[in-house]
Amino acid sequence: MSDAASQPEEVLLSQLIAHYRRLQADAADAGMSTAEYAVGTLAAVAFAGVLLKVMTSASVQSALSAVIGRALK
Repeated sequence: MSDAASQPEEVLLSQLIAHYRRLQADAADAGMSTAEYAVGTLAAVAFAGVLLKVMTSASVQSALSAVIGRALK
């Protein structure tokens, strides 16, 4: 085979290799989004727990009751 005839095959092969490497990189990052969602969900649950604890404390409940009482008068 001459160089002119084999060059398109070489270009195709290099394109296939580049495409394969991109797919491998994408597959390696596929689990990261799941881990990020898990960390985000855990942080949201922790924040909700702290918020619930603060909102159910006696001082905050009395302050909210006072604000609502003044708003209704």
